[in-house]
Amino acid sequence: MMRTLKRYAQTWPLNRPFVIARGASTSIDVIRVELHQEGHVGTGESKPTPRYGHSVESVLADIDEVSLEIEQGIDRKALLERLPAGPARNALDCALWSLECALEGTTPTARLGPPVGREIITAHTISIATPEEMAKAARQELAQGARLLKIKLNDEQVVERVRAVREAAPNVRIIIDANEAWAPQNVEDYCRELAALDVEMIEQPLPAGEDAVLAEFDHPLPLCADESCHTRKDVALLSDRYDMINIKLDKSGGLTEALAMADAAHEQGMAIMVGCMLGTSVAMRAALPVAARASIVDLDGPIWLSEDDVPALDYRDGWVRETHDS
Repeated sequence: MMRTLKRYAQTWPLNRPFVIARGASTSIDVIRVELHQEGHVGTGESKPTPRYGHSVESVLADIDEVSLEIEQGIDRKALLERLPAGPARNALDCALWSLECALEGTTPTARLGPPVGREIITAHTISIATPEEMAKAARQELAQGARLLKIKLNDEQVVERVRAVREAAPNVRIIIDANEAWAPQNVEDYCRELAALDVEMIEQPLPAGEDAVLAEFDHPLPLCADESCHTRKDVALLSDRYDMINIKLDKSGGLTEALAMADAAHEQGMAIMVGCMLGTSVAMRAALPVAARASIVDLDGPIWLSEDDVPALDYRDGWVRETHDS
């Protein structure tokens, strides 16, 4: 068996600024891994995230550390022990899944789900702006067929921004992502006020490691752990604070660990959300088997790109699916 590894960085411009509590982006850098074997190619993609101490250079260096072992045949189980969770392992793990399935004449989605033809509704993200601008953005997403809106928030004008979006989109599902921006003393009141606006879920209201207060009150709507939850080891520790977890392949370090996280969450009676960093359809396609197990899906990364990779996933009428040539 001869396996060849190629890895490289790419920059993808966004079609509009992406604004969250930690800052704004107008382009993204991603890492691609290609594994070539017997005329087949397995591909993985990850996005370095400064929030977790990653850069393009550090991710490429982490991949190089194990490149020879990958070429000599290391499998996904061994990779879990060889590299920590994060974008380097994600790109490699997804490339291994892709190659393994290609050698068998199938794909990860065909093997693991979702079933062909199943609609997967994905969130459309509304980034932080004035209430009026966010309401306008919501109307624009509705015109594109959105059925689930994810509102990014910081600690300012929380209720005003959500109310503006709700008035612009009275019949659409809404979830919230605070990206760790709220203060502990405000969380319970925000939860109550946002529940009155028919918000379906709030994601990561408090900083990771500072969220114990969430166990001290009854949640009027589900709370979802994102930055607090990276691997299956985190799940049980968070079950008294959160009602669900957001599984992202760049946090878990690949599809292999992500599927284990889904099992761990179900064992704890927690629901599952699957999310993403911004990325191309290569990254979103790898997460579809987790989406098949999730009650909330947020895989809208390619919608923010000026141009997607080919073959692109099909984003229409609020859902995402693979095309026949994917």
